[in-house]
Amino acid sequence: MEISGAAAVVTGGASGLGAATAAALAERGAVVFGLDLPASIEKAGDDVPAGVTLIGADVTSDADVRAAMEQVSAAGVPLRVVVSCAGIGPSARILGRKGPHDLELFRTVLTVNVLGTFNVLRLAAEVMAATEAGPDGQRGVVVNTASIAAFDGQVGQVAYAASKGAVAGMTLPAARDLAQFGIRVNTIAPGVVDTPMLATVSDEFRAGLSAGVPFPQRLATPAEFARLVTMIVEHDYLNGETIRMDGALRMAPR
Repeated sequence: MEISGAAAVVTGGASGLGAATAAALAERGAVVFGLDLPASIEKAGDDVPAGVTLIGADVTSDADVRAAMEQVSAAGVPLRVVVSCAGIGPSARILGRKGPHDLELFRTVLTVNVLGTFNVLRLAAEVMAATEAGPDGQRGVVVNTASIAAFDGQVGQVAYAASKGAVAGMTLPAARDLAQFGIRVNTIAPGVVDTPMLATVSDEFRAGLSAGVPFPQRLATPAEFARLVTMIVEHDYLNGETIRMDGALRMAPR
């Protein structure tokens, strides 16, 4: 799949993995639309790469994502790439000092991480399917974001692990569903990445996280995630796969 000259949608595009991915795709000649919550876009301010347009949208909203896809379609460039990075990761145990896991918190995590990912997938696929096919009948590539927590969930990660396990689980059936339209679907399961979510932790804590990674013994960077996205997009035979990007890390219970 050729990135240059294509339209790309990246959710969570105002910061972290999404911002790095949006920038990498724009650098390769894509017309990029970054979807994010209005508050996140406001926080990004003028720190938006050239070639990236940020659109305020809640990925869990049918109306918001439909409106965003209409804006993308109106640009007159075929939508070929969609990357879902939007997600949340609060921590809570099933049974803690304050009682059982809050049910609404569990529901919220699944709503954002699973329903939000699926909502973007289904509506983007509709737009992609209406475009003219390229070589081998290709029309587009969707890259979703899971986590190694989908496989190695730690104490306090039951909601997060369940949501990311669901994202990994939908990868193959989604690829099979959309094969008839020439749309590939893959998922990246990152390990510990140096994103704004880790900006508030101490250097000692960060060093501990780095020490747990076999090699290279450091945190991953958002740029490395973005590079993997571009590799997946450009590798036409890669489909229905969940790829761990974790430096061989297997998370301990805590």
